[in-house]
Amino acid sequence: MTSLLSLAIAMFAGLMMTRAVKRLHLPDVTAYLVAGVLIGPCCIGALHIPGIGFASYDQLENIGLICDVALGFIAFSIGNEFRLSQLKETGRQAFIVGVIQAVVATLLVDAALLAFHFIKPEALTVPAAITLGAIAAATAPAATLMVVRQYKAKGPLTDLLLPIVALDDAVGLVLFAVSFGIAKALGSGVVDVFTIVVNPIIEILGSLLLGALAGFGLTHIEKLFNSNTNRLAMTISFVFLTVALAMMSIQIGPVTVGFSSLLVCMMLGCVFCNLCPLSEEIMANSDRWTAPLLVLFFVISGAELELGVFQQISSVIIGLVYILSRSLGKYLGARESAKLAGCDKNVVDYLGITLLPQAGVALGMCVTASTLPEDGALIRNIVLFAVLIYELVGPSMTKWALTKAGDIQPKSQEVLERRERKLAEAAAKK
Repeated sequence: MTSLLSLAIAMFAGLMMTRAVKRLHLPDVTAYLVAGVLIGPCCIGALHIPGIGFASYDQLENIGLICDVALGFIAFSIGNEFRLSQLKETGRQAFIVGVIQAVVATLLVDAALLAFHFIKPEALTVPAAITLGAIAAATAPAATLMVVRQYKAKGPLTDLLLPIVALDDAVGLVLFAVSFGIAKALGSGVVDVFTIVVNPIIEILGSLLLGALAGFGLTHIEKLFNSNTNRLAMTISFVFLTVALAMMSIQIGPVTVGFSSLLVCMMLGCVFCNLCPLSEEIMANSDRWTAPLLVLFFVISGAELELGVFQQISSVIIGLVYILSRSLGKYLGARESAKLAGCDKNVVDYLGITLLPQAGVALGMCVTASTLPEDGALIRNIVLFAVLIYELVGPSMTKWALTKAGDIQPKSQEVLERRERKLAEAAAKK
């Protein structure tokens, strides 16, 4: 009962925090993370009141299944952004920019953190630096889409931004699979071609194949149902199924056949959205169903933040190096690749700024990275620290960039006057 009460309070705290920060115009994910910090072991949880907050990190590990499932739905939603019909016009440019800027961000973060390692090796290991570099590639689709929809942005930058955000995370997942394989090999001291090259390649290809098969299966099984409720239930069950299957690991001699739940579920969503004619409606219903689950995911992620790590000046410096190098990598990578792809000048100038937000997928990578014996806690806290910073300033910078590019138009005087009349009429009725 205590765990159930803690989850209920976690969801309640996350939702109420969105109301508390509403006047600050902060994104909901930031409110969820802050709420998690407040009810986590470092704050209210430290009071050890039964059911009120999370008293220990062991308690958070016991409810880790919620995070695994939530990650599956996040990746499933990302796959939905790869609709071929929407990529016909901007597909070439989106592919060039999406791949290059993600790789540049990873390389710059790797270079900066490896340089920090050689200056102060006791504060940051090579495996941690490589893993953080891969995580840097990911952005936050939810934050970007929220700004676009809230301000009804339209134009060349917006048309290119949306597929890039989806492709960006896909590239990030691939980079993370390879980099994390190298990090695990370096951490264990077992450096061989199977650990560094073969196993990551098998994991990537196996995950994509498993996700594609699940997508084909879901598309054909959906045809057996006429009820939207049953279709939604079947979709949800397939996401659960793919997450469970992705947890399998088979050892064949020196080769480990493993899967990435993020890649598997992303491929599931990609195949399903392109083959099923009713996928848009089903995916929209799925997003509404999973909203409470994602609230819990972000609140729990915030609760996992170990504030004690930031008492060390070296950890703060690592976080700042990560943020600055990633921001520079995103901006320069997007600008130069946009020039290469022949994009509009406004796209070249402002696209990189819109790619700064970072949240869901990066936090999902942290869950995997936390399995590194010596570096997991540091990696998780550095990324959570960066996510808090990026989510505070990222959406505002995205709005500014879209406005400067002309994709967000100021409301006309007629619209403003109409709104004022409606507010006045509503006040008069009261």
